[in-house]
Amino acid sequence: MSDEVEFVHEGVLGRIVLNRPRALNALTLGMVTAVDEQLQRWADDDAVRTVSIEGAGERGLCAGGDVVAVRRAVLAGEEGQEFFVAEYAMNSRFASFPKPVVAFQDGFVLGGGVGVSAHCTVRLATERTKLAMPETIIGFFPDVGAMHLLAAAPGELGTYLALTGATITGADAVYAGMSDAVIDAGAWPRVLEALAAGDEARYEPRSATSELADHQGWIDECFAGDDATAILDRLRAHCDPAARAAAGLIEQRSPWSVSVTLAALRRAASMPTVDEVLAQDLRLARVTTHHPDFAEGVRAQLVDKDHTPRWTHASLADVPSGEVEAAFAD
Repeated sequence: MSDEVEFVHEGVLGRIVLNRPRALNALTLGMVTAVDEQLQRWADDDAVRTVSIEGAGERGLCAGGDVVAVRRAVLAGEEGQEFFVAEYAMNSRFASFPKPVVAFQDGFVLGGGVGVSAHCTVRLATERTKLAMPETIIGFFPDVGAMHLLAAAPGELGTYLALTGATITGADAVYAGMSDAVIDAGAWPRVLEALAAGDEARYEPRSATSELADHQGWIDECFAGDDATAILDRLRAHCDPAARAAAGLIEQRSPWSVSVTLAALRRAASMPTVDEVLAQDLRLARVTTHHPDFAEGVRAQLVDKDHTPRWTHASLADVPSGEVEAAFAD
């Protein structure tokens, strides 16, 4: 797996470098398995005191997982769940790792990129960070344990991010609780040098203001409650153009996926651990990947790239509550 992910031991630092820059370091099953196995080895290695994770190239940490392969497997009649089983086990290991893990959230941090970084001990965004959980656009849901963090975000900010899939900056990520600080992208080598020498992560936080904080009012007002249709109606009718823009984002997404995501996020709010949320993710992954909207969403966004998905339901109002409840059945 050295061509897709690299493991480097420098001083007392174990470095993980996702190495698919042309694919924005998107995760494959082989990469996920290799990272999880290496974490297990380093957990018991006294020569490694700290672990870091970063992405090769300058475009980003990770653009997510290989959902095209999952779609292909499901359409071929397979379960197609091997990737998620392995990925969520890796996410859990990052969250519970017995040594500090420092994540470099530079550039694009999407979906699975959030999973390999946002549960880490120290999460460093940059002036180039573009973080998002955009899964509802492909008929999926924000997985990788992200709902554990989204449910704890200020007010209804997590609901906004989960339903719309909106992309946020590093400063926004800090405000939302997905990152700890914003640093200059060029400062990462100095952080690694300190870690390799056995010191704590040394960095100078940038002064950065979250634009999301200025929108907290209408976000809290519009995204409250358990009714996705009511949320969309409030956004459409709001006087703030940013609220109406959020409505437009939701309207592009799978109505079934948005409805299931809202229900899952509300359930996650009562789950105290990441592992409980990941267990819910694993159940939902099988249901959603076998739903027609997943195959159609991945087709429209990543296969044919015509961006004109034909969803099962015409609108949020057309999604029966029974279908949403069935997604959570054992």
